[in-house]
Amino acid sequence: MTQQPIREEVVIILDFLPHGYPFDSRPMHQKTPIVQALGKNHFTLLELVPKKEVFLQPYEEVYIGEGKRDKIHHIIGRLSMDKLTQTAKMELNEVLSNVVSKNEEKFVEFFNKAGPINTRRHQIELLPGVGKKHMWEIIEARKEEEFKNLEDVKKRVKLMPDPKNVIIKRIIMELNNEDKYKLFSGV
Repeated sequence: MTQQPIREEVVIILDFLPHGYPFDSRPMHQKTPIVQALGKNHFTLLELVPKKEVFLQPYEEVYIGEGKRDKIHHIIGRLSMDKLTQTAKMELNEVLSNVVSKNEEKFVEFFNKAGPINTRRHQIELLPGVGKKHMWEIIEARKEEEFKNLEDVKKRVKLMPDPKNVIIKRIIMELNNEDKYKLFSGV
């Protein structure tokens, strides 16, 4: 049984370069407009080519799935963090913050359901700034009652860093391939 590749249906625009990359040395008439975007579900960084006469704005959500696409001509491929433009890097935190806020239930479920990776490590410990002490506090608190939202996690776990920011930092770590484990991206 082969695993299907992860496909994004909708992306959020990080940057739109109507005249292509500035370092592209080809003549202007040969340059292609470029879009850098973040997948809404699996946080995949993608490089796209828009259709002719289409102008895209940062934070705009665009369909890129199978079937008719209104604004995107084709997908060039995945992007690494170091290939993002300065604008895309600056917008990434804000876009991730919006996605985490809109899909809060998914991330609260992580705090309620996360389990051990092996005998020495737990998924919760993979979150930046969360060590064994916080991990055990989270496990004990969720045994009493499941967390209702991210604010509930923050209230019930003493000295817990802001859960939303912790999740955003973890997603950025995963996009940078800083850890072999993927909690949120590509899942």
